Amino acid sequence: MTDLINPNAIPTDNASWQPDPEHPRRRPPWIKVRAPSGETYERVFELMRNKHLNTVCEEAQCPNLGECWGRGTATFLMMGDTCTRSCGFCDIKTGRPSPLDWAEPNRVAESVKALNLRHVVITSVNRDERKDGGAPIFAMVIKRIREVQPGCSIEVLIPDFKGNAEALKIVMDAQPEILNHNVETVPRLFRKVQPQDHYEWAMATLTNAKQMDPLVLTKSGIMVGLGETFDEVVEVMRDLAKCGVDILTVGQYLSPSKQHLPVERYYTPEEFDRIKEIGLNELGFKWVESGPLVRSSYRADQQVRELSKLNYITLR
Repeated sequence: MTDLINPNAIPTDNASWQPDPEHPRRRPPWIKVRAPSGETYERVFELMRNKHLNTVCEEAQCPNLGECWGRGTATFLMMGDTCTRSCGFCDIKTGRPSPLDWAEPNRVAESVKALNLRHVVITSVNRDERKDGGAPIFAMVIKRIREVQPGCSIEVLIPDFKGNAEALKIVMDAQPEILNHNVETVPRLFRKVQPQDHYEWAMATLTNAKQMDPLVLTKSGIMVGLGETFDEVVEVMRDLAKCGVDILTVGQYLSPSKQHLPVERYYTPEEFDRIKEIGLNELGFKWVESGPLVRSSYRADQQVRELSKLNYITLR
């Protein structure tokens, strides 16, 4: 198979921009991030501090923090701010985490109620020191949100639990509306990008989730610009489609610091449009978010609203 798009070519609409030979990884003009501000942003910020909660928005330096918090939405990061894995793209600190805080699910649920959220995204660091990977925390927060904020749809962005089906079942038995696990990159780059993860664990997590509860929508995400080819991205998309994944997110990798993996190249808006076209029209995903600043939780509330209109989501 030949590459669908020449990775060194700049499509016509962006022909005025050319990479700087002295600074080949300088960000192109379509990578623009809005500075966080506004009354709603401040309210979310204060709530997170008062409840002693973490958000992946802050810990991972998400470029959409200002936009999402300005809309009153956030992705809650549970089980602490220290991860047991050391992925080359992630800015969350690595080390030995503190014991689990079993009161955390209640604080998160109270925050969801205080913000009057109609959709919430819950994620966590990896807790590989535990056999269950912290899966009971996910189940607890789902149950508690349903108690205090009825009608709020729940999306969980989970670790792979090292492929442990028993840990996954704990989460699935709690019946979230959306089960998300990001594959992140192509198989060839797994050892470089996320050395403690395995492509097979990701595929097993997504396949098993759909088999355990076909009513739950499954979701996954890919970063581009780490050295993969366009064809490799499409092959991962094919694998995800075979796993029954319903929602796909594809975004540009942006290096958090010089200590992290560098950006090998920037995909153009036209390439992201082509990825979306392939995902929807050729591979049959129900929803595809594809763009330079797309992240796993980007416009997740909009996805739920639109998919519920099509009866793809059953609110519990």
